[in-house]
Amino acid sequence: MLGIEAEAAVFLYAGLSGMTVMFGYDILICLRKIIPHGMAAVNAEDLIFWAAASVYLFAKMYDTTYGAVRWFFILGVVCGAALGYLAGTLGKKISVKFKKKLEKFRKSR
Repeated sequence: MLGIEAEAAVFLYAGLSGMTVMFGYDILICLRKIIPHGMAAVNAEDLIFWAAASVYLFAKMYDTTYGAVRWFFILGVVCGAALGYLAGTLGKKISVKFKKKLEKFRKSR
């Protein structure tokens, strides 16, 4: 059995892993916006991405929990992905507000 300190560290590490996967998917979405894709290409990219994300998360789970499936690791990944999504959404809102203020400043000069 892992101690509570080790479980907390694994939970935080799982959260970072979830954020990493979410950040990778955000990059994939940005690439799709820059370079238009057909539906077949989008489906193929998603399949490859999620297969790679599964391997990545399995490797992280195997390394941190010594091969045992721990539900707090899965919960940590989900919480990390949600936190990464919220941080990205908040960052986008802040950048839009900053851009509007910058444009307003340029017009007033």
